[in-house]
Amino acid sequence: MNSCIVNTPFCDLKIYCQADKIVAVDFIKSAQLKQNVSNDLLKRVKQQLQAYCQSSANSFDLPLSPQGTDFQQRVWTELLHIPPGQVKTYGEIARLLSTSPRAVGNACRNNPIPLIIPCHRVVSQKGIGGFAGATEGNYLKIKRRLLEHEGVEIQ
Repeated sequence: MNSCIVNTPFCDLKIYCQADKIVAVDFIKSAQLKQNVSNDLLKRVKQQLQAYCQSSANSFDLPLSPQGTDFQQRVWTELLHIPPGQVKTYGEIARLLSTSPRAVGNACRNNPIPLIIPCHRVVSQKGIGGFAGATEGNYLKIKRRLLEHEGVEIQ
């Protein structure tokens, strides 16, 4: 498995790829590492993340291989259809998939490729909702910053 660290204004990310597909993205504590990236896919990821940081209109076009249940895969596929600057509620996605908002939230919590599979664009009916399994703290700050970057205001 190959990996690289990408510094963004939102947080630092560690990107993992295997067999020419992105398999995971981890939020990491501030990393000042300068590393030479020799893997072509990781170079593309880094370029696309930098472009997204410049303008949220830049979308991702990367081969993904998230590992999860069939249900989680269905939720993650739905998330890929939410364009930058827009959000859907857990309930809206639940209705599309004939399931419950809580099940959608659990699939979002288990998203192994956050940001690229945009679980940050899923909010609760009454506010921002959770992010990466957290309902307060740094993860919610990251979610709020991502949504603000995309022009979404959530109370």
